[in-house]
This record gives sequence, structure tokens and C-alpha cells, in this order.
Amino acid sequence: MDSKETGALILRLRMERNWTQRYMAEALHVSVQAVSKWERGGSLR
Repeated sequence: MDSKETGALILRLRMERNWTQRYMAEALHVSVQAVSKWERGGSLR
């Protein structure tokens, strides 16, 4: 699975749960920018 597929999966699961990027970021103790980057297929680090 490449980073774009992983990003699409993260986005789909987040939307199915009606979570905002902010909610997900706070739950994972990361920045909102990190979640956005993941969903766009950027670095997963």
C-alpha cells in the first residue's frame, strides 16, 4: 500500500466515524497539519 492509498484509507475511516481532523489529531497527540498531510498522501512520519 503506497502513501496515497494509506491517506485515502485514513480519510475514509475518519469520515465514517464523523471525526474532524482536529479530533483525530488530539486523540493521536499529533498536529492537525500531520493528519492533513497523511490524508493527502504525504509522509507518514
